[in-house]
Amino acid sequence: LFSPPHPSSLCRSNKSPWVCLTCSSVHCGRYVNGHAKKHYEDAQIPLTNHKKSEKQDKVQHTVCMDCSSYSTYCYRCDDFVVNDTKLGLVQKVREHLQNLENSAFTADRHRKRKLLENSSLNSKLLKVNGSTTAICATGLRNLGNTCFMNAILQSLSNIEQFCCYFKELPAVELRNGKTAGRRTYHTRSQGDNNVSLVEEFRKTLCALWQGSQTAFSPESLFYVVWKIMPNFRGYQQQDAHEFMRYLLDHLHLELQDGFNGISHSAILQENSTLSASNKCCINGASTVVTAIFGGILQNEVNCLICGTESRKFDPFLDLSLDIPSQFRSKRSKNQENGPVCSLRDCLRSFTDLEELDETELYMCHKCKKKQKSTKKFWIQKLPKVLCLHLKRFHWTAYLRNKVDTYVEFPLRGLDMKCYLLEPENSGPENCLYDLAAVVVHHGSGVGSGHYTAYATHEGRWFHFNDSTVTLTDEETVVKAKAYILFYVERQAKAGSDKL
Repeated sequence: LFSPPHPSSLCRSNKSPWVCLTCSSVHCGRYVNGHAKKHYEDAQIPLTNHKKSEKQDKVQHTVCMDCSSYSTYCYRCDDFVVNDTKLGLVQKVREHLQNLENSAFTADRHRKRKLLENSSLNSKLLKVNGSTTAICATGLRNLGNTCFMNAILQSLSNIEQFCCYFKELPAVELRNGKTAGRRTYHTRSQGDNNVSLVEEFRKTLCALWQGSQTAFSPESLFYVVWKIMPNFRGYQQQDAHEFMRYLLDHLHLELQDGFNGISHSAILQENSTLSASNKCCINGASTVVTAIFGGILQNEVNCLICGTESRKFDPFLDLSLDIPSQFRSKRSKNQENGPVCSLRDCLRSFTDLEELDETELYMCHKCKKKQKSTKKFWIQKLPKVLCLHLKRFHWTAYLRNKVDTYVEFPLRGLDMKCYLLEPENSGPENCLYDLAAVVVHHGSGVGSGHYTAYATHEGRWFHFNDSTVTLTDEETVVKAKAYILFYVERQAKAGSDKL
């Protein structure tokens, strides 16, 4: 067929190589520098020096293959190709690339093993108490602007209680017959009868923190995401918070129906820390999703004309916090003019009494018409994992702009007691939270830029940047311009530092 793919022939980029299935030339993908698309466009320019033959006229260079995920793309149709030729040539190309990848991976693994044996300066080693230990973290390959997914997956994998639940679920064997033991290449034409988000999520979590490979390719999970979440089809940049909400919602719905013939509630009840008294129901029966992330808000609305008060309880999996307008001109933490915005400022803005504007008039049941009113949120029940989303993207008339303000946040001892509806009913240890992970968006727009994540594992902080995982320190983490923060409820035996 052809030799192993080399870096892009134009920009020499190794990121997301795409091979042309007409001439075997390799260029960077459409979301790197776009040289694969330029290769297609150049082939459409008619030759001026001589008349093209009929055979030349049919050579369009329109179809290429992603050498990482083996997805086939047609630039003429501007979509991914589902069908194969009658002779199965596309599958043969995939198998050839897979063989090349396997041989290269084996050689690379052998080289790295020798390097680890002979060198204590390798970047994957860490000095702990005078002895050298290997970093066991595994990165996630970028399948084409999938950093939004990778950042969320790495964050969730470091929430111990949540991650352990899925890793301990019984496996579901989705392959059988001729495909048993072989890698499969998913397309959108496959049926939904063998799709399980819980299973692919479980397998992805199991692949992380084993230290057996430098990077794991989550294409099977991405395929299921395409199947059940149409909003995320394609390879354009997506919003990490939106993906997280869809992911948790669909995991919750699938777990409600039982898993592998075993009731999820039976497995849930095995863990005493996730007892029924601690669960919050959202859209039906409780699951591990609501048991870990579920909290309850009380929404109080008061009519300013007659004083009638309306109360409503709303379950939540995360809280979306505005960055107060007075801080939005801030560009960095070190700017001297004015105070630095803190997470407490954002929480206070969320829970403070607010007068609703003319577009949000409240239908007062006593006045029998829409009236001016005030609104206030209280937290009636705190979750085990408090997920805080900072609303950095705002629509203007035509654009969705990013608020780039630095927001100061604590690594330990976030005290949520003052935001509770009935703080006297909660012990002090139940209101303190320690940071487990933070997702960061780098860049200016929601449809562009890049997502990475910081997370703590066994007392050490790591930076997850797709395939690359590096050790970092607390000083670096607290300087990050957070987009999503994951705080874990502190256990009673811990200290009592406060925000």
